[in-house]
Amino acid sequence: MTQAPETRRPRQRPADDGTQTGAGPAVGRPVDRVDGAAKTSGAVRYAAEHPHPRLAHGTLVHATIARGRITAVDTGAAEAADGVIAVLTHLNAPRMTPPRPVSMLDLSTLVPGTSVNYLGTDEVAWNGQPVAVVVAETLEAAQAAARLVEFRYRETPAVTDFAAAQDSAEPLPKSFIAPGDARKGDAEGALATAPVTVDRRYTTPAQNHNAIEPHATTAVWDGDRLTVHDSSQSLDWTRRHLARCFGVPPSGIRVLAEHVGGGFGGKGSVWAGTLLTVLAARATGRAVRMALTRESVYRTVGGRTPTVQRVALGAGRDGTLTALVHTGVTRTGRAGGTTEPFSSQSRHLYATPNLLVGHKAATLDVVPNTFMRAPGEAVGSFAVESAMDELAVELGMDPVELRMRNEPDRDPLGGKPFSRRDLRGAYALGAERFGWARRDAEPRSMRDGRFLVGWGVATAFHMPARFPADVSVRLRSDGSVLLRCAFHEVGVGASTAQSQIVADALGVPVSAVTVEHGDTDFRTGPMAGGSGQTASVAAAVLAACEDVKRSVLRLARRDAASPLHRHRFRDVRAGRGRLFPAGAPDGGETYAAILTRAGVPEVEGRTGADSRAGRALGQARFMTGMLRDRRRWVRAATGAHFCEVRVDSDTGETRVTRWLGVFDVGRVINAKTARSQLRGGIIMGIGAALSEETLVDPRTGRVMNPGLGEYQIPVHADIPPIGIEYLDEPDPTTPLGLLGLGEVGITGVAAAVANAVHHATGVRVRDLPLTPDRLL
Repeated sequence: MTQAPETRRPRQRPADDGTQTGAGPAVGRPVDRVDGAAKTSGAVRYAAEHPHPRLAHGTLVHATIARGRITAVDTGAAEAADGVIAVLTHLNAPRMTPPRPVSMLDLSTLVPGTSVNYLGTDEVAWNGQPVAVVVAETLEAAQAAARLVEFRYRETPAVTDFAAAQDSAEPLPKSFIAPGDARKGDAEGALATAPVTVDRRYTTPAQNHNAIEPHATTAVWDGDRLTVHDSSQSLDWTRRHLARCFGVPPSGIRVLAEHVGGGFGGKGSVWAGTLLTVLAARATGRAVRMALTRESVYRTVGGRTPTVQRVALGAGRDGTLTALVHTGVTRTGRAGGTTEPFSSQSRHLYATPNLLVGHKAATLDVVPNTFMRAPGEAVGSFAVESAMDELAVELGMDPVELRMRNEPDRDPLGGKPFSRRDLRGAYALGAERFGWARRDAEPRSMRDGRFLVGWGVATAFHMPARFPADVSVRLRSDGSVLLRCAFHEVGVGASTAQSQIVADALGVPVSAVTVEHGDTDFRTGPMAGGSGQTASVAAAVLAACEDVKRSVLRLARRDAASPLHRHRFRDVRAGRGRLFPAGAPDGGETYAAILTRAGVPEVEGRTGADSRAGRALGQARFMTGMLRDRRRWVRAATGAHFCEVRVDSDTGETRVTRWLGVFDVGRVINAKTARSQLRGGIIMGIGAALSEETLVDPRTGRVMNPGLGEYQIPVHADIPPIGIEYLDEPDPTTPLGLLGLGEVGITGVAAAVANAVHHATGVRVRDLPLTPDRLL
């Protein structure tokens, strides 16, 4: 067996922007990414780029029926092909333990993408399910041999038509990401008596993530020890899931994902590619790499479910809401899948005495859907924010004024206070910067030659998650600092933000901080999802840095020659690489001087327990605290989108030509990466609005456009200049005032585009995407 070589870790240093001297706070500044030079020079490695001796390559073979059983397999031609090492099917593959059901009490059970026991059964659960793995000396040999494997099936009746299955949909149970149905007052009764009403049906299609890096895994066994390089957003969950499936302790598994080329939720679960790469490595005794083709990603990794939503609004003639109803149907797979809580934002957006939200799901024999950027809110905001625009038209009222008239002081559903919320400020700033006052409210009233010009707005809303996180922070006698945590860098600048937080907490330059991440040998980090990673890690970083400063002060207090000899911790501050008495920044002494004189090479602060029992206790305490936190207030990132479109009056082609987003996302750690994140969400939302749609054959359940040649995502020419503003006011209930902003940017985007299109053309499109055929 081969042992994985030590991972290369390029030292990460930011460019000098004034934070290098430690003269001012780093948090809030547009610090250059600490991994920028390493990435642009090719020094970093992704999951499919780590070298291993005797590396073999794996390729999947996919089922071609929606449901049934395998009756015969012919692998002879494939096994005889040049370079083939093994062809694994349910007839000869080593056995894995199937995934266990998801539990609210154990976050580790959230990770399975499906309940399928891959290559452990002759059952087929969807069209595209992996039914064989071909392992060969080269990728080309594996792919060629995979085309030679033949299967015969006995098909059984399958449900693959979402439209036809909606009548059989059942209510969704309450879960970690779905709050369940809710009601306040009598919404239907109030709707029936309201002076002005809007009652509409909206639909959104299935969508896929299309990260720039397709899913990839490199796995190597050394006896019962396993090393896995994986394009994962959830390292710890992946390790625990692999431990269960392969019958080894988590301590015997090392999962690495130092850099991930985008995820957006699609890499938050453990899918077939990861499991079957590990299985193939065990079966062959070789290091095995599997880099999925774009088509294999579509066939094996869940995307976003389609939705059919009803939004009904009742209001007085002054625009005051009297009723809000938001219900609908989504899809889930018979073999598993997550929910899409599309009414999440509708519980909290608008003041109304009568509120009804409800979800149902139809079970289909298709690849299970999963988390996708802003699960629920991304598609739910399209429906509710489009309906608000329709109500504004019915009332003859400005859509911004209508929203502000119904802006709640407390949570509309439960009456809890908001931890912070200034949508009024976001809309006021956005309206001023966008020039909203110049908008002519009449549809089709604004033109530029043959182009119809329209302006639209919509509210952004997302409730960030919180996860357990532990870190270690080492301060060395040369004044440098090392932060280690198994968090993820999925392209968002996470290591840069944490460098800034450490720098301010210890009072050192950003250039003195090195961050190592993406390795389960480090302290357990959170999932990169739910807009919660930065805040979750920051809380642990701040605690660990406090321990470091206390340890340094204890060394100084033992030394009668130290100017800090008699100082208490509460009277000491950190800055410019030193500890000093409060009010005397030139006093005290440097960390390097204190540690060197004490003969101590480094001090370490860390959070979390080292034992399994201690970690379990810590997770239980975290869950208890999170639930208590949710009972106290509603914490959410919010924003206001302002959009301009031009629609070709001859062809119906829509172009977004100007965008401004103004966000209330708490304190911003890095002004540069924050804007990049928010722009990224808006771009993804523009794609969902205008072009993105996963087409599923309703007869067979087969994805018909599994690749970027047929699935249309935006390119540079489709995206206008995007202005980003944020209020940068801290949330008083979170560490450093952080809220989280990875997902709020996409929410409301599709509605803003649809509302602008209506303003331009007078045509109301309630079905995404807004393609030309729906306008002509």
